[in-house]
This record gives sequence, structure tokens and C-alpha cells, in this order.
Amino acid sequence: MAAKIRKSAGEPDEFELAVAQELLNLEMTSTELKASLRDLYITAAKDVDCGAGRKAIIIYVPYKLHKSFNKIQQRLVRELEKKFSGKHVVIVAQRTILGKSFSRSQKTKGPRPRSRTLTHVQEAILDDIVYPTEIVGKRTRVKTDGKRILKVYLDSKDQPNVEGKIETFAAVYSKLTNKQVSFCFQ
Repeated sequence: MAAKIRKSAGEPDEFELAVAQELLNLEMTSTELKASLRDLYITAAKDVDCGAGRKAIIIYVPYKLHKSFNKIQQRLVRELEKKFSGKHVVIVAQRTILGKSFSRSQKTKGPRPRSRTLTHVQEAILDDIVYPTEIVGKRTRVKTDGKRILKVYLDSKDQPNVEGKIETFAAVYSKLTNKQVSFCFQ
């Protein structure tokens, strides 16, 4: 079980250990996921309240393993949602944000990479949350009182699969980035 969760600092809490245990159980019992899950592990897990009595589980995975998780994400999420009695499961890659005042060490020169900026990381989190559905468009709506709402247009071919999760996606993105977002299909 300790092999399924690796934290950079501190010990995993009870909830993270429960998620890691379920991953281990899936690896042992599921024939279709066994080979894929062997080398994969998570870095953290959070239980998030989505309002109206609904809860969601955010599973953080290392950025280097994110593509491997994406290959089996649909089956893995389906199995984990069964195990955790209908809670929605979202898999997000653990990314690093470097501030504007970032200065490199003497060995490496150059500006901070675009992939480490706040904007890029937040866009990547949005892509992670709605995966396997593709985002076909984004609009930022500024209300008269100055509030910004991001309207995200999802691919309509996936509408039957993700229709019930849209509120969860919005709540999870809001919790992670403090930005309001609304989803619609196009």
C-alpha cells in the first residue's frame, strides 16, 4: 500500500491511505488494469465538498506519470467511483508554479518556462478535470460588477457521458484555482 502513494513531505493521512489501498486492490483483482497499474502511484488525494450534499475525490498524480494514467483513466475512474459509493473521481497532475520573480541557479540560464506560469498551470488543471472530453472553446465573460466567469465549451459527442459531472467539474476547478467556471456543450 505504501508503494501506491508517495508524498514528498509528511505522512499520508487516512483518506489518502484508503485511496491508495483501493488502487492496490484494483491492481490485484482487475485483470484489465493489473499490468497498467503496476508502476503507477499517486502523490495525494483530497475529499472535496461540491455543494448540495455531493462530494468528489481529487487524486493527484506525478506529472511524469500523467500520460500513463490518461491511458486507463476511464476504466480506473469507473472502478473507483464504484468503490467510493458514487463520489465523482477526478485525476489531476501535480504541477509546479514558479512566481514572476523566479531566478535560476548559476548552472542554468534563461527565463521561467511557460509551462510553470500560473495561467498555464490553471489551464492544464482545467484540461485534466474534463479529460477525456475535449475543450473546443473558452470565453471569459466580465460582468458589470467586475466578476470574471470562464465559459468552457466541451465537445458535444461526450455529452451523455459527462452531463452529470458538470457541476462537480465546476466545483473542483473553483476549489483548486478560486476561479468561477461554467460548462456548456457545443
